[in-house]
Amino acid sequence: MRRLTVLVFAVVVAAAGPIPLAAQNVFQFFVYVADANGRPPATLMAGDVRVSEDGADGAVARVEAIEWPIKVTILIDNGAGSADRLVHIRNGVKGFIQTLPLGVEAELLTTAPQPRFLVRSTNDRTALLGGVDRLVPDSGAGRFVEGLQEAMDRFDKSRGNHFPVILILGSQAAEGSSIRERDIALMLRRVAERGATVHVVMVGSANQSLRGGGANQTEVGLAAARQSGGRYEAIAASTRLATLLPEIGAQIAASHARQSHQYRVTFERPGRKGGPVGNIGMAVPAGLTPTLTLDGHMP
Repeated sequence: MRRLTVLVFAVVVAAAGPIPLAAQNVFQFFVYVADANGRPPATLMAGDVRVSEDGADGAVARVEAIEWPIKVTILIDNGAGSADRLVHIRNGVKGFIQTLPLGVEAELLTTAPQPRFLVRSTNDRTALLGGVDRLVPDSGAGRFVEGLQEAMDRFDKSRGNHFPVILILGSQAAEGSSIRERDIALMLRRVAERGATVHVVMVGSANQSLRGGGANQTEVGLAAARQSGGRYEAIAASTRLATLLPEIGAQIAASHARQSHQYRVTFERPGRKGGPVGNIGMAVPAGLTPTLTLDGHMP
């Protein structure tokens, strides 16, 4: 038998979202395996791994290759005040699109006077770049929170397995969304449950409150980015967009490389154990290191 290395992590079933099967004696998790240079193995079979719970070995039933892509939504605040930064927005968003992995689907929307498409979901990079050129300022207020909510609605309705990613370019000018605090809480919960990653870039220094929501769009953006493992950046100079947005695009590309080379492991818990899942240990072939998650989300 090949020498094995072991990684142990704590599992909290309550945070597992869609992962538990029947919460009796069968459990699933995701694993990304790579060598010291970040290269994943060509294959990983059930016989290559060993899984234990609280130190007792369980039976590995299946190891399935997961090659789920990311799908990206780009939301741009084109509301009041955006005319002054239009050139920098276009340059930054184009740089972001060009850093995404080839074949990845993305959609492009503006948020003023309400969320609306410039380009619907496509992997045609030329079409996406052309959509950026059609971006024009609007005199109304951008709808930051409504844009996030609608993006999550579309992810929920889309077919097939994928990892949702949202980039929202907002401003700290007046926010036009008409959403209650409980709607914001629900939207943030859906971000977590869906395994989405939200990256937020906020331009400006004013700190305006959401109309009727009792919350601030900056706070909503911070909460969405933090709980999803995304990035939050507040910048004063819009010239920074030309370099910042491609940096975020490169971060998303690296995440895509990990998430699209995972395995879903199904194992029978030792002694037909039921109830809350304990500490899960996984042994893999020597020279490889596993990263275990409950939902495959690796921002």
